[in-house]
Amino acid sequence: MTEKAKITFLGTSDSVPSAVRNHPAVLLTYFGENILIDCGEGTQRQIRKAKKNPCKITRILITHWHADHVLGIPGLLKTLALSGYNKTLFVYGPKGTSELMKNLLNLFGIQKEYPIVVKDVIGKFFENEDFSIEAESMTHRIPCNAYKFILKGKMKIDKKKLNRFKISEGPHLKNLKEGKNISYAGKKYSAKNLISKERDRIISFVLDTSFNSKITPFVKNSDIFVCESTFTSELEAKAKEYQHLTVSQVAKIAKKAKIRKLFLTHISQRFSRNLKKVLEEAKKIFKESYLPFDLDIVEI
Repeated sequence: MTEKAKITFLGTSDSVPSAVRNHPAVLLTYFGENILIDCGEGTQRQIRKAKKNPCKITRILITHWHADHVLGIPGLLKTLALSGYNKTLFVYGPKGTSELMKNLLNLFGIQKEYPIVVKDVIGKFFENEDFSIEAESMTHRIPCNAYKFILKGKMKIDKKKLNRFKISEGPHLKNLKEGKNISYAGKKYSAKNLISKERDRIISFVLDTSFNSKITPFVKNSDIFVCESTFTSELEAKAKEYQHLTVSQVAKIAKKAKIRKLFLTHISQRFSRNLKKVLEEAKKIFKESYLPFDLDIVEI
């Protein structure tokens, strides 16, 4: 059975939060990993509201060092220390992250009571047998990364063929899952005739960037594309000035990149009373567009 990945939207506002939308943060849970993408002010309270245990966080991915995306980090690190966090916390971000994290720890007097490993990343920077993570630089006023998770498809045994050949359960099936040929009841069976590989699943995050040519190829064929959508199309000049995307630009990227589902986030508080306008603009271009609220959960 395919392991499901769970995406919890902890904060979906832009730089000005509202009563119902917190500063940016998303939690991705998959195969025992709890990966936090950005950590805006108030994120750890959102984690509690989502009934999550902050001590289960394994990695933090920082898209960029604007205040609305990182001000929750000092409080979270302190909470982990006070809660007996006993893992190594990995923190990744764009160029300059290692130095900025060092300054942050010094500024708030945070002691390293547990190991914290900080890395500036670009390209593929993490991989295990279950998934890999890649970073691509975006265009914003400061160094900024987009992130892509590739959830590796597992080898799947064709049970109908097992029944046809009267191959029963046993340790030999482990060899099959590893792609090895087997012998059973005096007969040899080729692994390629009995197994198939599930397709990879892709989850992409683009938070804060101006329109640029890197986005579409980076997020291509994503099953889930989470993207900042700060402005509607009539505010395109303002989006360009502040180096953000419009909803229409995001929807066009999703269509061109053959995305399965688009989730709009980083929503400006100016649209609090007219969210329908934001979603309708996206859906006119890309039907599978969604506008999540804080604490909404999506599974894949």
